[in-house]
Amino acid sequence: MSQPTGTETTGRYLVLLEDRSVAAGAVEMNRVAGISAASTADHPTAADLAAADGMIFQDLGVAVVDATPEQVARLSRAAESSGPISVVEAERVVQAYTTTGEPAAAVDEGVFTWGLQAVGANLCAATGRGVRLAVLDTGFTTAHADYASRTVVTQSFIKGETVDDAHGHGTHCVGSAAGPRKPAAGPGYGVAHEVEIYAGKVLSNAGFGSDSGILAGIEWAISNGCAVISMSLGAAVRPGTPYSQVFEQAATRALARGALIIAAAGNESRRPGSVNPVGHPANCPSILSVGAVDVDRAIAPFSCGTVDTIGQVDLVGPGVDVYSSWNKDDGAGMYKRIQGTSMATPHVAGVAALIAERYGARGWELWARLVQSGRRLGLPSTDVGGGLVQAP
Repeated sequence: MSQPTGTETTGRYLVLLEDRSVAAGAVEMNRVAGISAASTADHPTAADLAAADGMIFQDLGVAVVDATPEQVARLSRAAESSGPISVVEAERVVQAYTTTGEPAAAVDEGVFTWGLQAVGANLCAATGRGVRLAVLDTGFTTAHADYASRTVVTQSFIKGETVDDAHGHGTHCVGSAAGPRKPAAGPGYGVAHEVEIYAGKVLSNAGFGSDSGILAGIEWAISNGCAVISMSLGAAVRPGTPYSQVFEQAATRALARGALIIAAAGNESRRPGSVNPVGHPANCPSILSVGAVDVDRAIAPFSCGTVDTIGQVDLVGPGVDVYSSWNKDDGAGMYKRIQGTSMATPHVAGVAALIAERYGARGWELWARLVQSGRRLGLPSTDVGGGLVQAP
């Protein structure tokens, strides 16, 4: 069994089933461990896992189950054989990646935010029209005036909470990726301002969630034909910690379905003193990992980096003093400036949507075109990967 190191766990377990063997995997879980799991094929919007011993995310081939130590041992032994059960992992607790904002250096944001200018979105003819982009986060403030004319498809995967965003993080991330160019007040702040928005609530109003909620959101986004899935969330890991095989396979299966997952690298670094490794699940090879830079194109002091052979930064985006939509009026209207790799990630996701529109690219082709867009910054690739993402 692959066990997370340096992270909190929920007490549940993720079970990766062999590709095209989901039905057989369900039968095998019941046979070897007496676990009876429901399936999203029968309950496509199920958020409550308590109805059965667990839930199978049909499109991803992943189950999340409640299991005793003896049941876990039996599942792990089955995973070591050549049957339909492939991997068993402890489920992690994840959280939103954000820190207190800092004022940006002097820059003209009279028309567009510095972030839009940095990635060249303000000069791009593409708008994201016709492309579906999912933001999996703390939900979305549907009452925000800037989105009154937009159709936003929403779904909550948090038990007992509606999709309405009482935290603010999700609304901010939706704004950076897909907000308006001519808002009610302030500068334009949305990279792909005509993209079709899908807002999935996988983190609670307190900013926390679990692997199963994320997987539920990924499956929902795939089933709705989203080309880009933006995830400004994760869990810290220690150097040398193996990446999740479950999330890696989920990501490759998503890519095969034409969906690119983009995730925040994490905020645990304290530069120049220490650099922490890319967190879970962004450290998976098939999830595009995003670090953060500031208005001077310097690496943000909190941005995690490549420290060993596990996990790497693929691109960076604007992540310091980022202005976007917020869930309430904190004295400056329903807008706020915050920072984190969480803020960089939706900038990259927005550019991915622009590329998807312009070239019709999906899956691995979209990954390749996105990474090739990076502008070199004269900084180590271990910090910035291919560089600062650029609109087509």
